[in-house]
Amino acid sequence: MLQKSLKLGIDTGGTYTDAVLVDDDNAIIATAKALTTRHELTLGIRDALEALPQEAFSRICLVALSTTLSTNSVVEGRGAPVGVLLPGYGEQQVAKSGLLDIIEKDLLVMLPGGHDATGLEREALDENRVRETIRRLMDRVSAFAVSSMFGVRNPLHEIRVRELIAELCSRPVTCGHELASGLDAPRRALTVALNARMVPVIHELIIAVQQILDEKNIHAPLMMVKGNGSLINTETAMRQPVGMVLSGPAASVVGACALSGAGNAIIADMGGTTTDIAVVTDGQAELGSDGVLLGDWKPMVEAVRVISIGLGGDSEVRFNGQTGIEIGPRRVVPLSLLAHLYPETVECLERQLKGAPGRSNNRFAMRLEYNEVLMASCSEMECRAWEMLSERPVELDIITRHDREIARGIARLQRKGMAIYSGFTPSDAAHVLGLSSHWCLEAAKLAALIWARQMRHVYGLGRWQAGDAVTPSRHVFEKVSQQISRALIEAGLHQHRALDTASAGKLTGLLADLVFESGDTSRGSLQAGSLFHLKFAADYPVVAVGAPAATFFPDSAARLGVELILPEHAGVANAFGAVMGSVVQRAQVTVTQPLHGQFIVHGDHGPLCFSNLQDALSSADASAEKAVRTLARKAGAASAVVRISRDDNFIHHDVDGDLFLEAKITATATGRPDLSGIGS
Repeated sequence: MLQKSLKLGIDTGGTYTDAVLVDDDNAIIATAKALTTRHELTLGIRDALEALPQEAFSRICLVALSTTLSTNSVVEGRGAPVGVLLPGYGEQQVAKSGLLDIIEKDLLVMLPGGHDATGLEREALDENRVRETIRRLMDRVSAFAVSSMFGVRNPLHEIRVRELIAELCSRPVTCGHELASGLDAPRRALTVALNARMVPVIHELIIAVQQILDEKNIHAPLMMVKGNGSLINTETAMRQPVGMVLSGPAASVVGACALSGAGNAIIADMGGTTTDIAVVTDGQAELGSDGVLLGDWKPMVEAVRVISIGLGGDSEVRFNGQTGIEIGPRRVVPLSLLAHLYPETVECLERQLKGAPGRSNNRFAMRLEYNEVLMASCSEMECRAWEMLSERPVELDIITRHDREIARGIARLQRKGMAIYSGFTPSDAAHVLGLSSHWCLEAAKLAALIWARQMRHVYGLGRWQAGDAVTPSRHVFEKVSQQISRALIEAGLHQHRALDTASAGKLTGLLADLVFESGDTSRGSLQAGSLFHLKFAADYPVVAVGAPAATFFPDSAARLGVELILPEHAGVANAFGAVMGSVVQRAQVTVTQPLHGQFIVHGDHGPLCFSNLQDALSSADASAEKAVRTLARKAGAASAVVRISRDDNFIHHDVDGDLFLEAKITATATGRPDLSGIGS
């Protein structure tokens, strides 16, 4: 009997790496979960695959990969150093972009050049200045980002800068016109900079997965999930990693819908670092380039319209001078996990609890990830600290007392994203409360006691009794539940673009209080005679997936009075959703009329002028279709069906009638992954 072929889905998150085997009928036949080893990704990936039936590997015809590593790096403010070159930009555009919040000032360079809105050159590109800039930066950065003023109307300056970078060094380079078609220059510059920062993250992940696939003799195409839920091959993913922003959440939306069977739902995916929420109507999540909200950033990429907040099972619970207790967005290693990996941690925590309270309590440092450029910039002291972290976790309480220079070196490595601290987390609190049991309970209790004492004696916060680990853990658990509930409400306010981000944020607090009063009657909060009774998501259940979902979402759903669905295999929904996608690519060409009777087609090879509108539109259609077929082929589609749509912008004139201003022609190509290379 001929055996069915299988698909392998892999999801690499901040805490866990998941793997699933799915048959031709989209039934899950095996699942596996292993800890993500961020400092050496191959270890966690190998552990996950080795927990699957090895005899099935010869039947695998497709491997699909999703990840939250790129999303996490944005939310946590981490990323490799990049050089940002901006021909034609001025101080105002740079200030509006927010680039200086994520890029060192001397790595961002405004250059002569750029075009105007019609695509005509506004100022010549100073190639000598460009070469000087590249030589100055190329040994200090991991990648380059290039965005030229009105580059979407004429990309020739971006293309030329890319060519000059390739002549002088081997650093990866991304251009703004490759990623976004909108005219918002500041956001386009931010998008291309974020893309460049993610190149090393995605490159490292792809190399690690391919290494393990080769090791296991799995000879199948490797594809990645984009933020819109579609698939692309790894070559495209490494060039445009910003498209992988929300890769994990997009896969979870697809997986959650398939696992739950829900057509209308609020999909919530909680991981170690973030909680990602999307609204699905009639089985489809809304897409949009303006709907990607990652912490404080909104890059111009097409993705599932998601609210992504820096709250997960591994979020740091810490003191904030303005708000008191704050949870997230920084991820730390839960003490219960640290002791699970290094049992000697328990003895260290017992010693800390017997000693005097201090700011470094509960703090151990570990290696997180290696970056060649960052390592080259490390001082001698930082290199010594890096070597020390290779042996075992370093207890900051002790190292601070005995070698303050090394302690400062570790702190600098942590700020660079090369090291990570431990801390008290929601996962630890859940262990104390008996809601989780997969790591070390003893360490979780000690961490809770140490944290509560630290809050009381160092920061003057909380009135928890000495020796009571449950009450402070309950406080943390309820705060997490409240934050999740508010995020669900905010996601609802963003549905159908009803409100902008600022308005939704302001309204969330007010509505949350009213919904909480009307929702969970078991808490006794519903007051008789209340004038307001609000029902949240009456026709939309919450489908919660991700490893911590079963721990935290029942309480949040009860607060809101909504139906909660925790589907079977919810913990591996991302990996399952990864193998369900198709290759989808889009290309957009714009036609404008800057002067009456002059129509300009803005394509990848510069503007083309026409005297007849229909001729211009026909040229734009052909250009968009050719471009999208090329994109689909390069992205890994076997064949593609192309659909062309047009968005016309006319204004009515009393004398001349309807006056054409602009048309945007969008070609969309859809196809299944090319499996022809199997076994080659």
